[in-house]
Amino acid sequence: MTKQPKSEFEGCKPLFVLSDSRRFQRVEISLPGRCIFSSGSEHPCRTVDISPGGMRLSALASPRRGETVLADIDDLGRFEGSVIRILHDGFAMTLRVPAAEREALAAKLTWHANQRALDIPDDRSHGRLVPVNQYAVMRTPDGCEHTVRISDLSASGVAVETSAPVRVGLHVLIGETEVTVLRVFEEGFAGLFLSPFAPGEINENTIL
Repeated sequence: MTKQPKSEFEGCKPLFVLSDSRRFQRVEISLPGRCIFSSGSEHPCRTVDISPGGMRLSALASPRRGETVLADIDDLGRFEGSVIRILHDGFAMTLRVPAAEREALAAKLTWHANQRALDIPDDRSHGRLVPVNQYAVMRTPDGCEHTVRISDLSASGVAVETSAPVRVGLHVLIGETEVTVLRVFEEGFAGLFLSPFAPGEINENTIL
């Protein structure tokens, strides 16, 4: 019998695992959008809070309980779901988000929550810098370590060059700093700090 080559992850000790309750934590976030009811009518709305499993919307128009609604939310995209509660200022609905897309949505919600907490601008180009020490060790949830190159960083996130396999929504440690993968590209990924730096706290000599 031919012995299979060992994977680079084989024998690695798990480091940390994101719990389901954290993945689906509800985030208070106010974003404009439009709701499309089953009748085809469109109405302006605004999010009150949202998780990968449900959303509360403020709206003047009210759908029927159980009605299927489409919600186009700025910066988050289009969602489909069923109305579960009618409120005095809007309604709450479930979200039918494919499992493969839930981590990406959770990462976006984390980003918006961090922005609100520290009043961080939407565009990471504000305050982006290249650190003096560009190399760091990245540890993945399975406990494996990879040497990576930091292309740039800001108070809210980091761009990383690596050939290590990652996916959107994955939580990793870069040095001692927890990062959520937000976007993946050919040469690496862009990630968000789970605990962003305060304005003015980060500079070229910062070591994660």
